[in-house]
Amino acid sequence: MLAGVLLHDILARRASTDGSGPFLTCYVSAPEARPDRTELSARSFANWVAKTANLLTDEIGLDPGDRVELRLAADHPGHWMTLIWVMAAWQAGLTVTDRNGDVVVDGPRPPASTPTVPAYAASLHPLGLGLRDLPPGWLDFSSAALAQPDDWFGEGPEDADAVAWEVARVERSFAELTSVTPSARRGLVVDPRSAWDAVQECLAAPLLGGGSSVVAIGVDETTRARIAVDEKVEP
Repeated sequence: MLAGVLLHDILARRASTDGSGPFLTCYVSAPEARPDRTELSARSFANWVAKTANLLTDEIGLDPGDRVELRLAADHPGHWMTLIWVMAAWQAGLTVTDRNGDVVVDGPRPPASTPTVPAYAASLHPLGLGLRDLPPGWLDFSSAALAQPDDWFGEGPEDADAVAWEVARVERSFAELTSVTPSARRGLVVDPRSAWDAVQECLAAPLLGGGSSVVAIGVDETTRARIAVDEKVEP
């Protein structure tokens, strides 16, 4: 067991003590329609994380130190599906990376080439609905995750100094993830510039400070202003 408290420990504590309040609200632009909205409480977010971590360890058989190649983060850094995969990998003691993964995670339109490692496509549907007719070798993430147990009984990372994040030349250990400035407010994050920005602003900061995040992806200024009012975002 690690002496320090890590992000997944904080998520578990929040899910048990303040699980019903909003934790992550995600708006994604939709053609000729109001943006898709997904709201996850700390409890529902932790449930998705636990199922995904169980998929990684029990179904795929990964061990602490193995690598999750999260291609999904490159094109959809602030999406709730991306952030679930990030936290699930950390809960299982795995490294999130953008290359040479022991498992690959892509968006709803993965490449036609057959992968050489276990590979999952995430639908990005606001309700997490699954995908059909995927290329050979690709599995639907939602279907696979929802079949997993709701509870996590794994041990997590074996070493706080092990690499948790290795994406786009940014490298952080599990211990360093808790050095992000905490946020106690309900903050609006607009079109995160990178996956690391999204992880800090939408996930780590509100977990550490007891706040919550509203992520607006691809919406215009007028819609962002309406979202800020509707969601009671704090300046």
